[in-house]
Amino acid sequence: MRRPLPPRLPPSPGRPRRTLFARFTPPQLIAVVYLIGIALGTALLHLPGVTTPGAALGSIDRLFTATSAICITGLVVADTGEAFTRFGQTLIIGLAQVGGLGILTFGTLFAFLTGRRVNFSERQHLAQQINALDVGGVLPLIRIIFLYTLAAEVAGTLLLALRFVPQFGPGEGLYQAAFHAVSAYNNAGFVVVPGGMGQYAHDPLVNLTLGGLIILGGLGFLVQLNVLTHLLWPRRNRLLIYSRLTLLTTGLLLLLGTGLILALEWGNAGTLGPLDAPGKLLAAFFQSVTPRSAGFSTVDISSMSSASLFLLIALMFIGANSGSTGGGIKTSTLAILVGSAWNMVRGRGELIAFGRRVEPENVVRAGTVTTLYALLVASAFFALLATNPKLGFTHLLFETVSAAATVGLSMNTTPLINDPGLLILTVLMYLGRIGPVTFAVAFSLRSQQSRAVKYPPERDILVG
Repeated sequence: MRRPLPPRLPPSPGRPRRTLFARFTPPQLIAVVYLIGIALGTALLHLPGVTTPGAALGSIDRLFTATSAICITGLVVADTGEAFTRFGQTLIIGLAQVGGLGILTFGTLFAFLTGRRVNFSERQHLAQQINALDVGGVLPLIRIIFLYTLAAEVAGTLLLALRFVPQFGPGEGLYQAAFHAVSAYNNAGFVVVPGGMGQYAHDPLVNLTLGGLIILGGLGFLVQLNVLTHLLWPRRNRLLIYSRLTLLTTGLLLLLGTGLILALEWGNAGTLGPLDAPGKLLAAFFQSVTPRSAGFSTVDISSMSSASLFLLIALMFIGANSGSTGGGIKTSTLAILVGSAWNMVRGRGELIAFGRRVEPENVVRAGTVTTLYALLVASAFFALLATNPKLGFTHLLFETVSAAATVGLSMNTTPLINDPGLLILTVLMYLGRIGPVTFAVAFSLRSQQSRAVKYPPERDILVG
């Protein structure tokens, strides 16, 4: 006779039951959750009523669009305002909002609303997602991020409504204002305004509002909150070294980009040429802001000179800041690399920033990020050249960097790329969003624990 099994005991209150997601490391969870988001977004874009009757979009086109939205890139295979209905446009901007804030951030907010306990493992996952400096302070930080993002997007909507409501009427104007405010703050770059953004090239209200939202989104949540609390309570909240480095690098890149575009495109009849002097300055500034990961453009990118295109590619490769809605190698990475090179030239052994020493591990990480990004771009660019031989070298290089850095700028090339090329760009946008380092760490077969055996150093390897 079989002895009856003992009753199953409830889990100990001190040891919460491990969920499926709790078994993943933070990099693995980020990679998997974004894959799930892309899959759900693709399924939503297959729903009836998403596209207009005349739009012939296949499954790969919808997968590409969903990836572009959830990875806040903005590359499109067809005009978003013409190919998608209002329902489809709302789905796309909703995916961009989720991708911008981070799917894990929304998951934690849902846990707050339902009263579910958030354990320490989930706090670690969330900290990895937003690059939080203090795991213990993640949950209050998420509430602040949500409210701050909502306030920024509402403010942007009200400012843009001053232009769009008189132009399109109350209902359509508010919709256009809200759509583009969300798109700009999340650095998504989707545009649905009839006639495109070129009609506002000389409009200070539209350019400065969108540019301000793009810069805020690209600074990163922690930098924004650090600056805000420092301005409100300067004695209690100092400006972090990371914030200072980010603000300095961002400001220098904006000034450099604006000046070079102004000089290179001043007499170009296809870009800044027809504008007056204030309009040229405004358009040059906006074109310097948008490659940081936004994807908007008020001039025809394909009409720019080769030197300007090279500048935009460089700015896209650098991207925005860590923990932000933007992509690229990040401005802090650039600052560390340039500072390290300058230190070596001057014969200094340590990198000093604002009176503080930068840890050698950060220098190594900066080099690793840049190397992986360069290899990723080079590999994808080679694959695009092989699968789309009829398209130009510059066009495909621009498209590749734009996808890898999740920018969304295009030389009107995306609709011309075949299905294999679109799949390559889809993978590139995904890897660009989660970061190549995150992907490499997530699926590395090696243990993350340090080795017990240490090997002797070799100093006779020549470099440079």
